[in-house]
Amino acid sequence: MREFRVEVSQAAMDDLHDRLRRAAWPAEPATGEPAGVGDAYGVPGARVRELARYWLEEFDWRAVEARLNAHPQFLTEIEGETIHFLHVRSQNPDATPLILTHGWPGSVMEYLDLIEPLRGDFHLVIPSLPGYGFSGPTRGTGWNRYRTARAWNELMTRLGYERFGVVGNDAGSMIGPEQGRLDPQRVIGVHVTQLYSFPSGDPADFQDLSEADQRALARLQWFYENKMSFNVLQSQQPQTLAYALHDSPTGLLAWNAQLFGSTLDPDFVLANVAIYWFTGTSASAARFYYEEAHAAERPQGPTSSPTGLAMFYGDFESIRRFAERDHANIVQWHAYGYPGEGANEPADGDVGGHYAAHEATEVLAADIREFFKTLS
Repeated sequence: MREFRVEVSQAAMDDLHDRLRRAAWPAEPATGEPAGVGDAYGVPGARVRELARYWLEEFDWRAVEARLNAHPQFLTEIEGETIHFLHVRSQNPDATPLILTHGWPGSVMEYLDLIEPLRGDFHLVIPSLPGYGFSGPTRGTGWNRYRTARAWNELMTRLGYERFGVVGNDAGSMIGPEQGRLDPQRVIGVHVTQLYSFPSGDPADFQDLSEADQRALARLQWFYENKMSFNVLQSQQPQTLAYALHDSPTGLLAWNAQLFGSTLDPDFVLANVAIYWFTGTSASAARFYYEEAHAAERPQGPTSSPTGLAMFYGDFESIRRFAERDHANIVQWHAYGYPGEGANEPADGDVGGHYAAHEATEVLAADIREFFKTLS
C-alpha cells in the first residue's frame, strides 16, 4: 500500500475549461407552453447549460481536492487493478471497522459527509469501485459485484480487520450482501439503502400485496419504462458510449446528471462528475453494468448475514416480501420520508433520496449506528 493525494494538474483544468467554453449545444424540442416537455426527452438543456456554466465559472475543484486530501488516502493493487480508498481510523480503540461502497454515477464523494458523524464509533474504509475515479481506469474485465466483493474482503484483510461491517448505496447495495455471503464469519452485518429484489414471475408474488407495495411496483415500472436507458446502453455497448463521454465534458455532465436529482446542490453533482472527467473513467465505470449483465457467477439462495435497510423517499422503493426471499436475515427495516398508506405525495418532512449520505446525513448516520449497535 502507498499513500495517495489528489493532485489534478493546472493543464488538465485549463483543458476542461477550454472544452466547456467551446461546447456545441444540440437543438432541443420546444419547452414553452403549451408544448412543454419537461424531461420527457432526457435531461433538459436548461439544466445542463446551467451546470456547465457553474462548472466553468463558479465550481472550485481545488476545494474538492483539499476536502479529499484532508483524509488519509491510499492505493493498493488487488487482482491486477489499482484500488483507491480513504482510511479514517477512529480514536476509539474498540471502534467497529466499516467498509462503505458507493455506486454510479457517484463516487467516494457520497460518503465524505458521513465521516465525522461515524468516526467516533467506527474505523472507516471508503474505496473507489474498480474502474471508478481514482481506482481506474481498469485494465482487465470481469469486475462485477461478485469479484468486487472478494476484492473488498481482501482489502479489509490487508488492513488487519478480522471482523467488520458493510455499508452500501446503489452498486454498494449489491456488493455488500455478496461480501457477507462470501465470508459470513467475518462480516458482522450489511447495512444498505436499497434491497434490489424483484418479482419472480410467479403470479403468487402479487397476491394480497398492500397498497403501499402496489404503489412501489407502479413506480418501479414507471422508472423501467422511462429512465432505464442508461442501464440498457451501459449493459450492452459501454465502449460505444465511452467515446462521447471521454471527449466531451458537457456530454459526460448530461449523461451522469440524469441520475442526480435536480434538488441536489451543484457542488455535489459537479464534484462527482469532475472525478470521472479528470480520471478518465467514464468508460471503465460504465463497464460495471456490462459485467453485471454478463456475469456467469450467480450464487443461488438467500444471503444470511444480518441485514439492515434505510430506505429514503424518492429512491428505489424496496418491497419486503421480495427482499425476504433474497435475504434471509433482515433485522432492521426503516423507511424515511414516505407518505401514509394510499397517499401519492411525499410526507411532511421528506428526507433523503438516492444520495442520503449527502442529503440526510444525520438520519443515515443514526440508522447505521443503531443497526450495528444491535449486532454488538
